[in-house]
Amino acid sequence: MSQLILAVHTGHDASAAVYVDYDLKAAVQLERLTRNKGDGGFFFPDACIDEALAIAGSTRRDVDIICFSRANFDVRYFRHFHGWRWLREQYRTHIQGKRQRWMPMETLRAGTPRVEDIFDVAALRRDNGFRDGTLVYFFNHHEAHALPALFYTDWDDALLVTADGGGDTVNYSHRHFANGKLSTIYGGDECLTVWPPIDSLGQAYAAATEVLGFRRNRHEGKLTGLSAFGSPIFAKQIGLHFRVDAAGRVMSDFRDNGAMFDLLTSLATGSRREDLAASIQNVLEDVMLTSVRRLLERHPARHLGLAGGIFANVRLNRILAEQLGLKEVFIVPPMGDEGLPVGGALAHLLRRDGLAHWLKQRRRLDDVYFGRDYTAAIDPVLAATPGVRRTADAPIEGAARRLADGELGAIYTGRMEYGPRALGARTILANPSRRETHDLLNQRLDRSEFMPFAPVIAAERAAEVFDVNSVNAYACRFMTITCDVKPEWRKRIAAVVHVDNSARPQTIERLSNPLYYDIIGAFERVTGVPVLVNTSFNVHEEPIVNTPAECIKALVDGRIDFVVTQQGLYDRDRT
Repeated sequence: MSQLILAVHTGHDASAAVYVDYDLKAAVQLERLTRNKGDGGFFFPDACIDEALAIAGSTRRDVDIICFSRANFDVRYFRHFHGWRWLREQYRTHIQGKRQRWMPMETLRAGTPRVEDIFDVAALRRDNGFRDGTLVYFFNHHEAHALPALFYTDWDDALLVTADGGGDTVNYSHRHFANGKLSTIYGGDECLTVWPPIDSLGQAYAAATEVLGFRRNRHEGKLTGLSAFGSPIFAKQIGLHFRVDAAGRVMSDFRDNGAMFDLLTSLATGSRREDLAASIQNVLEDVMLTSVRRLLERHPARHLGLAGGIFANVRLNRILAEQLGLKEVFIVPPMGDEGLPVGGALAHLLRRDGLAHWLKQRRRLDDVYFGRDYTAAIDPVLAATPGVRRTADAPIEGAARRLADGELGAIYTGRMEYGPRALGARTILANPSRRETHDLLNQRLDRSEFMPFAPVIAAERAAEVFDVNSVNAYACRFMTITCDVKPEWRKRIAAVVHVDNSARPQTIERLSNPLYYDIIGAFERVTGVPVLVNTSFNVHEEPIVNTPAECIKALVDGRIDFVVTQQGLYDRDRT
């Protein structure tokens, strides 16, 4: 009998996913519903739980098992506070208003890896409307990052590496798959009673982000873009604090994360921000390349699976793909903490069914369209909006002509994307050949002037324009890696080419998104260029557009010139 599995991450980048056995039915990030970027961590993420269940046609009473990350939970569920600690928690809760506690720290303080020893699971289940018979499972943070990298491939061997700014009590994990066996090298539940090490490159990169005036855990991508304009003059000073042991484990000599921040602050004082960005990027690349290389020497594999916030760094992913002699690399598309529910459900299934059966259920991802489908709603809402008109243009040909003329358009079709990238369901399109496209997009969307935009191209044409090959092609489907742009195309698609002649392409197959694919083809027929700009359908500091109302607001506000749907093409009525 099949199980309905609800998996939830309750911390930063909160999200929920629903599986029926091995079939992912829905996955939703809290930020897309609350419109608060990166939302989560301070309350139970009811909105995304109910949205994911509704998309799957279910309710909380239908859930057979709930899989939770060991993240933030209300203090009233913890049962191990006694004596002075109980008094301290009363003060923190009722005077300071701090009602959440981070579960890994509490299991660590209690000296037990078993959540059930310190936590009232039954009360959590009851208070949140689930059946008494619903099973509750708490999954390992890094295992949940790692497992999708194996499940959504067909590999017969793999090294699985995760790296994050945190996660349970470690910042990395290493797993090896070979000969039908999956083994944990480092970073499993055996670490739950060990004090967290100060070794996170993710924390260092986040600290550099903050030091340079950006928001940590949100704007790290800006540093990646900025780094191409600088020189790594501080890389040696930063790198002296990190080392990689013979087993491939990253370590540092910082006494705490504050010391890491202080060093980066001192280096930034009076320096060009481009140089500090280039320096921390250089350290990240060198240390992680050394770590993965040493892991592969000890645990040979031809395939590399990556997940965790560090691997949102598309330049790092390229270095690993190109320098390690791999057959294929795959980065889990929702690589940050928003992706944890997927891995949490897979971790439960692995324990339920065993590895042999679990491996037989594997499949490759065609897309990550797992949110709500507003296809039936968007056109009536657009048509009924004052100041918006449906044009006489056919959607595909009309969009292509307008893009060729330099207009900015948004495609709104199908189910919402899952993860940080817009991949054709909620995407802004533009002409990559026009010199002014880059500045126009930044102006309209309130974005930083140094950030490059990404291209999209039909999968079968990708290798003609970009260095897409068998190693990186699967990653390129989800825009999680950079590669070179072929020299003959660099000037023709200048809006998507970074200063180092790289780009972060998305490849698309028609079966996944016919409207998106066909617009690209129509644009090539008009211009001779098989590439479009793809950037996420949002303004700076807002999550990607989700509902029709959010789409319409962007059109009415003049962020875009038109919206194309499966049924029509709409613009502002200027009469």
